[in-house]
Amino acid sequence: MFSGAHILLYSEEADADRDFFRDVMGFSSIDAGSGWLIFKLPPAELALHPKNSETGPGHAMIAAQLYFMCEDLPATIKKLAAKSVRCTPTSTERWGIRTTIVLPSGAEVGLYQPTHPTAIHMGRERKNKPRARAGKGAKRKRR
Repeated sequence: MFSGAHILLYSEEADADRDFFRDVMGFSSIDAGSGWLIFKLPPAELALHPKNSETGPGHAMIAAQLYFMCEDLPATIKKLAAKSVRCTPTSTERWGIRTTIVLPSGAEVGLYQPTHPTAIHMGRERKNKPRARAGKGAKRKRR
């Protein structure tokens, strides 16, 4: 039914933040025209949280936060620091260890190492599962 998702980030300094995503974060992109870059993102998953005071007043569009996921947060922070990228102090939550990446515009995007099961790996787990074998006395189909 759906072919993908398109995430919009609004920035006070869009050109600087685009350069950051391309040059520092290393995301490949396509020019949609006149230098307007659309970035290819890593696999994603979606979670729905109850609306509260953090998401702001009711709007027609649902409020969203962007968190990049990683498998080793300290190592990822170290790699980002080597590129002069500042991350905020980490905190441990019930769902993972998190920080935010400070963009050139001053805006922040989330980064976390999940401690919960993730949907991203669902397809990989199924592909690697051993097939169920036929029970004793069951006839096997010939190919």
